[in-house]
Amino acid sequence: MGEEVEEKQILEEKMIGKDETHFVLVHGIGGGAWCWYKLRCLLENSGGCKVTCLDLKASGVDPADANSVLSFDDYNKPLIDFLASLPHNQQVILVGHSAGGLSVTDACHKFPQKISLAVYVSATMLKTGFNSEQDIKDDSTLATMLLRPGPIKALLNARFQEGEDDVERVPRVYIRATHDNVVKPAQQDAMIKRWPPAAVYTLECDHSPFFSAPFMLSGLLLKAATSLGTLKY
Repeated sequence: MGEEVEEKQILEEKMIGKDETHFVLVHGIGGGAWCWYKLRCLLENSGGCKVTCLDLKASGVDPADANSVLSFDDYNKPLIDFLASLPHNQQVILVGHSAGGLSVTDACHKFPQKISLAVYVSATMLKTGFNSEQDIKDDSTLATMLLRPGPIKALLNARFQEGEDDVERVPRVYIRATHDNVVKPAQQDAMIKRWPPAAVYTLECDHSPFFSAPFMLSGLLLKAATSLGTLKY
């Protein structure tokens, strides 16, 4: 633990004096912006970090009825609208947890120029969305564990265009959770193999490191941010 504290302090010192690093945190289905409260505090207390936490449609405090959200575009609209509102020359580090990985990939297809790094935290990382029964199977497990009823139909309709190169302009990092009982380690490894990211980090934690291991997760996010210039495929 002492080594982790020292490394995090070094990373925080590297952040000081740099242009403000802006993290945008995207929850999984059934969650909300509130899920990130521990991580937000840790990142904001690190040098030069700005943090935005969003509620997707019918999530968190968003008043929409989950049963009324039938398309993925509708579900992910709050994130897409936020990115569209950013100045053309402003970039963010986009972080998605669990099914929030689909939201991140969708954003990378639509706004690659506004995303300096995409980070998947024990998340669904599929370049073209759900295209097979195997892709969908594990998320039925997730659906039984929702904190708030989520728009499952919208999630399972997530499809992204094949043959586009723009999504590859965004460097990706995957953070594995070794004790994840929702997105199992074997499934995480399969997604990493199918669509290799620039770097893979590993946390000895469960499905929700923002609750169980926020200090270690914040350290990895800072590490990814400071290593951005060296991340290559």
